[in-house]
Amino acid sequence: MADLQVAPWTLVIPVKRTAIAKSRLAAAYPQHRPELARAFAVDTTAAALASPLVHAVLVVTDDPVVSGDVTAVGARVVPDLPAAGLNEALLHGATVAAAEFPEHGVVALSADLPALRPAELTAVLAACVAPRSFVIDLPGTGTSLLAAQPEVALDPRFGVGSALAHQASGAIPIELSGIESVRRDVDTAADLAHAVQLGVGEATADVMSLVLGAATGTESLAG
Repeated sequence: MADLQVAPWTLVIPVKRTAIAKSRLAAAYPQHRPELARAFAVDTTAAALASPLVHAVLVVTDDPVVSGDVTAVGARVVPDLPAAGLNEALLHGATVAAAEFPEHGVVALSADLPALRPAELTAVLAACVAPRSFVIDLPGTGTSLLAAQPEVALDPRFGVGSALAHQASGAIPIELSGIESVRRDVDTAADLAHAVQLGVGEATADVMSLVLGAATGTESLAG
């Protein structure tokens, strides 16, 4: 990837406390929802760090278990000082990233990409040549990645209808084929089933083994 004329990127990944994260998975995975939320974040972080265009990953979280897990795979934890929601956490992380790595672009990445492939993320980052770029999630209305070039404000607008909000703000959608793992954020049991088909990371696979064990009455033998 050395021939790509793209500045290295610093990624900012926001992670809620797992006690309240992924509430839409609670019905299908009542016992394992917090563990799944943690595993998604760990696998997303590990895959991001494996991209040659990623210089550093800052995880914005106040969850102590997540903090330990993502630090173990090479990320740096930034406390969520604003504690005021997703966009505020991203702005805080982006401010820290820009101060420490001013020559790098800043990327906001969903923490819910357990099937993320480093090669697909690298292809997306290489395509982020506009001042601000974003990736529309598979449902078509949300955003899984938002990138801003050095010295360009990230201006995150995550939430309901964020794809339209980011496009209206001037961000350019990345229209590449073969980047399903970057677009497959997981909110529902159906999303997770699709992610498993794509191939999830080690942490999520471990939790899914526990889920299977619980379903078959052999949870104590899993792993």
